[in-house]
Amino acid sequence: MVSEVGTESGSVRVDVWLWAVRMVKTRSAATASCRAGHVRINNAPAKAAAAVRVGDEVRLRHEGRDRVLVVRGLLRKRVGAPVAVTCYEDNSPPPPPRAAVAPAGIRDRGTGRPTKRDRREMERLRGAGLGMPQPPSYEWEAGRERG
Repeated sequence: MVSEVGTESGSVRVDVWLWAVRMVKTRSAATASCRAGHVRINNAPAKAAAAVRVGDEVRLRHEGRDRVLVVRGLLRKRVGAPVAVTCYEDNSPPPPPRAAVAPAGIRDRGTGRPTKRDRREMERLRGAGLGMPQPPSYEWEAGRERG
């Protein structure tokens, strides 16, 4: 079987290329990523129909991390993973380590609402009391009367 990997001059739509090199599961997901502003070509925001050429740098924010890919080959059709890997160079930073987060705490059935003490313990376990951003306060502003 002959693969359709092109390294010569030419271009391919960025959504097609991202789908063909298996960075996203579907072409519509690639198009949605472009629409949402998660795809950049050579540091410029890219629309789904933007052209990708050999040597371009494609940045993709996907699944909670940034991927930095340099185009080494052009694909118009989805291929197997071994062929797809040859069409880009991955210059992405290493993925952040998974936080050692304790489970949020599963309450037994029928125990009812957590008490104030239980709630504070859960917040402490989640890290909410350690300088983490808190939800907005709904206290009345100083000088403003209720009424």
